[in-house]
Amino acid sequence: MRHALDITTSILGQPWHWRALSADTRDGGFAPDDLVTQLLLSRGASREALEAHRAPSIRGFMPDPSIFRDMDRAAERLADAVQRGEHVAIFGDYDVDGATSAAVLILLLRELGLDARAYIPDRQLEGYGPSGPALLRLREEGADLIVTVDCGAQAFDALDAARGVGVDVVVVDHHKCASALPFAHALVNPNRLDEVEGAEHGHLAAVGMVWLLGAALVRVLRGRGFFAERAEPRLLDLLDLVALGTVADVAQLRGLNRAFVAQGLKVMAQRRNPGLNALISAARLTRAPSCSDLGFALGPRINAGGRVGKSDLGVRLLTTRDPAEADRIAAELDQLNEERRAIEAMVQEEAEERARAQGDCSVLVVAGRNWHPGVIGIVAGRLKEKFGRPAIVIALDENGRGKGSGRSISGVDLGAAVLGAKDAGLLVAGGGHAMAAGLTIAEDRLEAFSDHLEQRLGAAVIRAQGERALLLDALLAPGGVTPALVEAMEAGGPYGTGWPQPRVAAGPVRILKADIVGNGHVRLIVAGDDGRSLKAVAFRQAETALGVALLSAPSHRRLWLAGRVRIDDWGARPAAEMHLDDAAWAD
Repeated sequence: MRHALDITTSILGQPWHWRALSADTRDGGFAPDDLVTQLLLSRGASREALEAHRAPSIRGFMPDPSIFRDMDRAAERLADAVQRGEHVAIFGDYDVDGATSAAVLILLLRELGLDARAYIPDRQLEGYGPSGPALLRLREEGADLIVTVDCGAQAFDALDAARGVGVDVVVVDHHKCASALPFAHALVNPNRLDEVEGAEHGHLAAVGMVWLLGAALVRVLRGRGFFAERAEPRLLDLLDLVALGTVADVAQLRGLNRAFVAQGLKVMAQRRNPGLNALISAARLTRAPSCSDLGFALGPRINAGGRVGKSDLGVRLLTTRDPAEADRIAAELDQLNEERRAIEAMVQEEAEERARAQGDCSVLVVAGRNWHPGVIGIVAGRLKEKFGRPAIVIALDENGRGKGSGRSISGVDLGAAVLGAKDAGLLVAGGGHAMAAGLTIAEDRLEAFSDHLEQRLGAAVIRAQGERALLLDALLAPGGVTPALVEAMEAGGPYGTGWPQPRVAAGPVRILKADIVGNGHVRLIVAGDDGRSLKAVAFRQAETALGVALLSAPSHRRLWLAGRVRIDDWGARPAAEMHLDDAAWAD
């Protein structure tokens, strides 16, 4: 990659690089098709597949579900349950991926004439994943088949207990697997170490794997003549839930995941699901949800149930047929989300203080008593962003047992490292994927665990940090930041992890006005050499090097601004503005 604008050190101390070939549109003009083509190519699309990536469809990216190990066996067992009218329990996780995974399967089975029940463990009382007592209780209550979703790949003891009482268990997961697998009737996971073709889809969230299982199930039932006198369920109608779970779980938006999200947003805009419809209203969204809304508005509200409230609220919301019940649950989740914000702020302040005390270690591992385990994942993500390195936040209980959640940076596989620590006897439990992990640890093993991560990930973190640069897609004059540009760039979406939102540079500009608004946001009005002005916002940057520089910049000095362009629709007519990631002196 080449340096952009000859900037080797910005105000935030990083070089700027072109993501691919630079697009200099400072004359105010651009060719939308050419711009979208450049965005697609620079994110990994091949020229031969440009049209498929320009309008990602399920047909264009969907694999044959049978390529995954145990998929056909799982589908056959579920088909037996449907035709026999068996009692089926869906054991899910308490996060968004778990809730949407359970909801997709419950809604599909309902369409097939089978009412399955959901079981979501209590985060604080039961912890993550299936336990022996929980599976035995489901069996005692009549379950003939248990399907675990977004969990189960490491549940050796629990699945042995289920086997002992003769209940079949199908595991659908996406977390990293060890070389040995627990016993199950079927274990579907693209991250099994013995996967071949299916390994290509290891970036799928659990809800994506559940949807593929649904496709395999419908195919089996079709082959058995099940639909001779009844309509087949419309699997595409469930893509709104698949999109929500995929984005909220920070799954990489490439290949099939992009198609899931692109098509799922279209389904969501129709607001057919009563629970999602109520949630969209509770989030005060007055337009069709966007990809970022899934991650920042809807996902956190579903998560709030599992974090600080009742763990099954998300599944109940997403599967209810009753609009009034949906409104009640959505309102409760909205209130719980506000409580979560207050708890999170307290934990974050203490966690940041302990992180600063750790100096220049490669992986931050911070622990504290009385920290709510429901917010540690969010706080870990904030620490990762603030300090630019992987972070694990651990909530210790009165018995010295810690529940931890970690978030990683690009290029550093945290899930594999946590799994390695478990295999080394440093953890009671642990697992995850490249960008996120969860664990249970005894307090007296914290130092050894931290040392293990330092030894295993230190080189990878240094390498990833050394490669850190702000990547730019286009160069604009202020007058080029228009709603038309935003619309053109959105045509290359949906954007998210692994398919990053376009970032542009604008300038050079002089600051006409700079002030602080809201919760430490820096608001700017700038003017360029083209005589046009532009509004920009640097969120939560008032006390950072960037915010200080913007607020104190002399009127005669010019800057380059770097960030993402957005539509500001608060005024009488839509206008475009920049949300800043960085800035650099132009003279």
